[in-house]
Amino acid sequence: MTFEEKGNMSGKTLMLLPGTCCDWQSNFAKVIDRLALKHHLILVNYDGFDGTGTIFPDMITVTEKIERYIIDKHRGRLDGALGSSLGGSFVGQLIQREKVHIDHGIFGSSDLDQSGIVAAKLQSALVTPLLTGFNKSEKKKEKTKKKLMELFEMDEETAEGFVGAFSKFDTESIKNEYYTDLITHLKEGIKVEGTTAHFIYANKMGEKYKKRYLKYFADPDIREFDMQHEQWLFGGDKYAEPVLKAIDEFMEV
Repeated sequence: MTFEEKGNMSGKTLMLLPGTCCDWQSNFAKVIDRLALKHHLILVNYDGFDGTGTIFPDMITVTEKIERYIIDKHRGRLDGALGSSLGGSFVGQLIQREKVHIDHGIFGSSDLDQSGIVAAKLQSALVTPLLTGFNKSEKKKEKTKKKLMELFEMDEETAEGFVGAFSKFDTESIKNEYYTDLITHLKEGIKVEGTTAHFIYANKMGEKYKKRYLKYFADPDIREFDMQHEQWLFGGDKYAEPVLKAIDEFMEV
């Protein structure tokens, strides 16, 4: 597992936690420079997604490593943590476990889906081949690129990089990450003194995701955006600029 710190080192601390099958380099590539102008960034790559040959174990083991880093390097406190998609599950765990303190937990279009063990095994068995099959043939690669460009309004270079990123990671890590995310549950009505849970709600995901945010967190700050899941990270400035402005407001910059 790797941690890298960069950006405005006199700014507020903001940990970036990537989503499913991603490292921070691919997940935040199009916005990292703008975030770095204002924030002291802490960039995380999980076991299995850090280029060191490790395998992703499970959500709690990785959460504990993140907690240890925050305690050892930042005295147990962060101004903010931004989790993209699955990364939001880590933000939720960090908040509810209360081993460290985060002033602003920011959830980037996280689905916060949870299930029992049997259902999770079935889902991961079905989804893992899809997540690892983008590069099986040139035809599949081109088809996936086209879908990404249509759905998320990615440019061709961004779509190419996104598809290529999935080929870097071990299938076991991808399966473990997807499966253990489903079985690592959040409590309902989480409320921690001094912590605000902020949600970047992509309304094209559907109303059920907003209902989950209201279910798992008491008094969440939900900001609605007319976009697809995490489109602000890949779809260009018209999506990125409003969300970056909201993040500044969340962090009180």
